[in-house]
Amino acid sequence: MIGTYAAVSAVCAASLAIGQAAIGVCGYRRWSWLSPAVGLALLCAVCWATVRLPGHGTISAMVVLVLVVASVACLWGRVEGGGEALRAGWPVAIVALLAASIPFVVEGHFGILGTGFNPDMSQHLLAADRLAGGQTSELLRQGYPLGPHSVVVALDKGLGVGLVQGFTGLTVAVAILAPLTALSAFASLKPIPRTAGALVVGLAYVVASYFAQGAFKETIEALLVLAFALSLRETTRPAWRTLSLRFAPSALLAVGAVYTYSFPGLIWLIGTAVIWAILQLFISRYRSPAGGGGAGVPRGAEVPPAPSTVGGAAPTGPAVVRSVLMAVLLFLILIAPEIGRMIDFQSFETFDPHGPGLGNLFGQVSPFEALGIWPSGDFRLAPGDGAVPAVGYYLGAAFALVLLLYGIVRCWRRRESAVLAGLAAAAIAYAGARAGGTPYTAAKAIEVGAPLVALTILLPLLGEADWRMGRHMVEKGASRTLRDLAAAVFVLAAGVCSLLALANAPVGPTSYSPALTGLRPLLAADSTVALGSNELLDEQHGTPYIAWELRGGHVCIETEADAEGKPPRGVRFVVTQGAPSERPFPGLRVRKVASPYVLWEVTGPIAAKSPCPLIAVRQARQGPAR
Repeated sequence: MIGTYAAVSAVCAASLAIGQAAIGVCGYRRWSWLSPAVGLALLCAVCWATVRLPGHGTISAMVVLVLVVASVACLWGRVEGGGEALRAGWPVAIVALLAASIPFVVEGHFGILGTGFNPDMSQHLLAADRLAGGQTSELLRQGYPLGPHSVVVALDKGLGVGLVQGFTGLTVAVAILAPLTALSAFASLKPIPRTAGALVVGLAYVVASYFAQGAFKETIEALLVLAFALSLRETTRPAWRTLSLRFAPSALLAVGAVYTYSFPGLIWLIGTAVIWAILQLFISRYRSPAGGGGAGVPRGAEVPPAPSTVGGAAPTGPAVVRSVLMAVLLFLILIAPEIGRMIDFQSFETFDPHGPGLGNLFGQVSPFEALGIWPSGDFRLAPGDGAVPAVGYYLGAAFALVLLLYGIVRCWRRRESAVLAGLAAAAIAYAGARAGGTPYTAAKAIEVGAPLVALTILLPLLGEADWRMGRHMVEKGASRTLRDLAAAVFVLAAGVCSLLALANAPVGPTSYSPALTGLRPLLAADSTVALGSNELLDEQHGTPYIAWELRGGHVCIETEADAEGKPPRGVRFVVTQGAPSERPFPGLRVRKVASPYVLWEVTGPIAAKSPCPLIAVRQARQGPAR
């Protein structure tokens, strides 16, 4: 527990300090809630740039520490609105931390998140272990983005928390940083709606579901995509419009997407930027010069001024072009070392439509899950397969869909072009993944877009009290009450669904060693029995974890009590944890010691037929249903 929360604190503190300092360098002097995402993006880039230097993570930890100290020194006494930001941020951070801690409270221990849902964490642990040891790995050779892995290695070398606690801490930190970033959209609201809106957006149901299976890359990408849309939204505000580096935070977020998700991470960001630019041109071209009417607004209706029209003269076309070019140049410089690996990554198995397209899914995931109301602890289940009847899913989805359509109309009237651009890009990305990809990639597209869906729904509901739709359409008491009721019902329903997903998260073993994976070449096609304690196999979900580590052979997994003093007939090898002197059965000899594991070989004759099932790679990847 101490190691996990130490890692959470370190990632959050470093992200907030470094991110705000980077925004300050751009010329913005007030506190910005873009800083959590910008800081995390820079953290991934910096750690990956330094993790392969001598020390294998030690230098990364030192560089991050220096950057944090320098950032705090640079910001001390120079940031406006710090007290206001603290008052707005601490309730969100505390509630998010408590929500992200639910899996560990329910399971009664800390460990590998998602074991039983998704076995991929074993690959990430192995890759991080190899990075920490200065060795190569399959993911490294394939061009797999390892920015988050390098952050975990830096945590391990800097704090000594261990890789399992490092990954868990990073995943929990993202669950805190995402709602804090969402405060950028709700900062002007009163405390209760502001906190509720930020939490529901940052911990949307599908995001919470991916958190539950330990999918840290997807939750980071969802955070970066949300922050990118909000960063474009900020660039149209008076304090940002005159800055020559106003698009630099967007560029830094794109850098983080590359080091977290490689080139696929840019799909949402590029789509958002292009659609936003088109909408901005359309709005500026057709906006009424007198302010009455505008794009999609009836003439004569009163609307709040678009952010791009408030305060001072708008930058000229050449100034905007220069700002964009500077941001693009910054992006290209920072990702240049990764371009070769991005090219290598295009052949990764996930992109093969004929490969393991289901992954750990049971089938296509419904896009209605992105609406946030999906009363199931397991997002992979079809409506009605859980405790709630199917009608409950459809009623919740229908209610949220109506609110989404309402939100799109109101955001268009409000000229929230960045939010709508992000939503449109997410919809296009999902359509492309559904048509030309696999169910596995389509589900990820749903998860990445879910916070933008929640933002589109809640932005009008929570922030519309000051809007005036026209001289003859001033909001009546009844309509405002209806809006507030809809907001309360959505927040409550979506929040409960997210909490349900978090409460259903399995937590696996508390420690990790690559030694078990290292035994696989020796086992080959022979039959093996792996013995574990009741605590490991039952309480810590160790069975799917061991199945993944020993995939590719015939493996039985059981407790020492179940073995009844002798191995099953037909078993060649026995794997135990402990010392070589602790022989589990007679008739065994030590084949290899790979601490904390011992591989034993049966000395007598072996039956021709193996009693143990074949743990195929695809079978292990899918894992057992819960």
